[in-house]
Amino acid sequence: MSRRLAEGTEGPPPAEAAPAAEAVIALGANLGDRHATLAAALADLERLPLVSAVRASEPMESVAVTVDGPDPDAPGYLNAVAIVTTRLAPTVLLSYLQAIEDRHGRVRRERWGDRTLDLDLIAYGDVVCDTPTLTLPHPRAASRDFVLTPWLSIDPDAHLVGAGRVAELRDRLRDTP
Repeated sequence: MSRRLAEGTEGPPPAEAAPAAEAVIALGANLGDRHATLAAALADLERLPLVSAVRASEPMESVAVTVDGPDPDAPGYLNAVAIVTTRLAPTVLLSYLQAIEDRHGRVRRERWGDRTLDLDLIAYGDVVCDTPTLTLPHPRAASRDFVLTPWLSIDPDAHLVGAGRVAELRDRLRDTP
């Protein structure tokens, strides 16, 4: 008989569940049926363990951004932002996002290349980190209208840690020639 069974079931109380955090996820696709892919990816987010809510923006069109800058000749992107309430750790959430990308045919051939699905973890509560696998907040989020505009549409009071109010960041981008 195991010692635990012999001692009974009394013992320390179970650990409390991790507190929920709001994670901001940018979704993008410029290959295949972009609308269907984004809809399926959002459904995948809703099915993740320890996710209690998903709010998503309407999709918006944007010009492809490559290593060399905007490329109007490349297939255009359909972008959206989702705010996910989760108790998953940021690194675990990132792993799930990469698995969802893989299920939707994501191939990583070149940096900032065309893709069937791109899921970027933009922010996770007030977490700030810079590791080889994860940087939070996303280092280019403050300079991407295709992230800021849909984010504002579902959270008009949004704030990007270390950068400021999302509305002000977006307005600055639009004021820059």
